[in-house]
Amino acid sequence: MNNSMEMRDQNINKLLWKFSLPAIIAMLVNALYNIVDRIFVGRGIGSIAIAATTVAFPLMIILLAVSILIGIGATALISIRLGQQKIEEAEKVAGNAAVMLVILPLIITVIYLLFPEPILVFFGASPEVLPYARDFVHIIMLGSVFGSLGMGMNNFIRAEGNPRLSMLTQVTGALINCVLNYIFIFKLGLGIKGSALATVSGQLISTIWVLSYYLSGRSVVKIRPKNLKLQLPILLSIVSIGFAPFGMQIAHSIQQSILNKTLLVYGGDLALSAVGIMMSIAALMFMPIVGLSQGAQPLIGFNYGARQYHRVKETFKKAIVAATCIALTGYLVMNIWPVQIVGLFSKGDTALTELTSGAMLTFFAMFPVVGFQIIGSNYFQAVGKPVQSTILSMSRQVLLFIPLLLILPHFWGIDGVWRTAPIADGLAVILTATLVFLEMKNLPKSQPLDESLEQHGKIVVSSTK
Repeated sequence: MNNSMEMRDQNINKLLWKFSLPAIIAMLVNALYNIVDRIFVGRGIGSIAIAATTVAFPLMIILLAVSILIGIGATALISIRLGQQKIEEAEKVAGNAAVMLVILPLIITVIYLLFPEPILVFFGASPEVLPYARDFVHIIMLGSVFGSLGMGMNNFIRAEGNPRLSMLTQVTGALINCVLNYIFIFKLGLGIKGSALATVSGQLISTIWVLSYYLSGRSVVKIRPKNLKLQLPILLSIVSIGFAPFGMQIAHSIQQSILNKTLLVYGGDLALSAVGIMMSIAALMFMPIVGLSQGAQPLIGFNYGARQYHRVKETFKKAIVAATCIALTGYLVMNIWPVQIVGLFSKGDTALTELTSGAMLTFFAMFPVVGFQIIGSNYFQAVGKPVQSTILSMSRQVLLFIPLLLILPHFWGIDGVWRTAPIADGLAVILTATLVFLEMKNLPKSQPLDESLEQHGKIVVSSTK
């Protein structure tokens, strides 16, 4: 009740900050894994190693997609069951999910180990990059269960209402990854294998942390042996909820694979290294906006359900302003210091620095308006309009980006690859603006607060019967 009153009555600026900050930190920590890997392999090994991590990226996205499929689906069910005071059913969901978070990455790992070279070539590895990619991905896949189990079950901690512990788990893994990358590459000379070992080690520690929370008896939801027996109805419920974000990640993997192969044709391994650096920079700029959108979502959803539409509009507008400020700040920093930023990844490689610093100014030319597109897409998800949300979420990365990527390089060569992103971003913003305008135009006036509270009371009473 206190949380409900808070979302209904408290100052929007304070609420947006309170709800968004933990999500922003968590998103930035997730981005650090790939960024740190590329910085250390770039400076410690060279551009060929960055190209190898870029080739590995689609496969790592697939592993992430599995964690999201089970983790988010199970988290939603656990939250519902806890709200219904059905702790035993919540524990059944957690047990089934934990088993699937082990089985699914093991299946993917076995498939990879049977056909490593064809898979890496499919994801864009050239003959020169292939040995580095194989060394890196082999270790990542052998440790895939740690990444999947730790990330997936960390969501369960959040479902219990313990977001701070969930955040600390991610931060701990990221810090260990940073420290071990330095030790393994620069002190022990393990090369790209050292970077992979550092990543897996960070994931292993995070997994141990998560499991210790559940096995020590501190958790509300317990992992009991009897609940590790898979039950089809539970699995279907988990998959049905987690399938939409899972599909988005798979689409992202396909997009990255097509991008890698296109770059290999028109720009070679150097262009592949350049886009690896650009993806790391993009992750660092995008993640705060994604975290902000996650913080705004419950505020928009609650007030939309409470028919306090003026607070819906206020939250939406302030989230757009904040997202645009974040995007504009990132854009300005990137334009003022492009060579210095790329220099973090390149080991005095002049050709790589020149190519990347020039290409990213084109690639991110429309970035200042991307915040509006992300918040707009998230708005429709928050108010329970999945069709509009899915269209807008898919528009940038899939519906527009992939067709443009297949067409533009035929006319402009490598420059066509770089121009794909701003054109896709611009078209996606126009589409988002159109749907948002129609939505705001048709949004009714806020219901009087006492009448809204009466409706809310009826909903609460009916839900407890």
